[in-house]
Amino acid sequence: MCRSIKTLRPPVLPEEATEEDIRAAALQYVRKVSGFRAPAAHNREVFDRAVEAVTAATTELLAGLEVRGRTGPPGRAD
Repeated sequence: MCRSIKTLRPPVLPEEATEEDIRAAALQYVRKVSGFRAPAAHNREVFDRAVEAVTAATTELLAGLEVRGRTGPPGRAD
């Protein structure tokens, strides 16, 4: 979908993703889905709410994931 969004969990990202990393990924996602790099003033509020919602969902997802002894590349079941 959007190749500029990085994987934010180990082993791809060895340290924990920062709040800034998570928000940047959320912003990229909302930009891709909406088709707007920077929305017009009349769309700014809904755009910003979407970024915050995706940020919160991503934070929750990363907090709940359990990555067990993965040896292969990401995206491939071992």
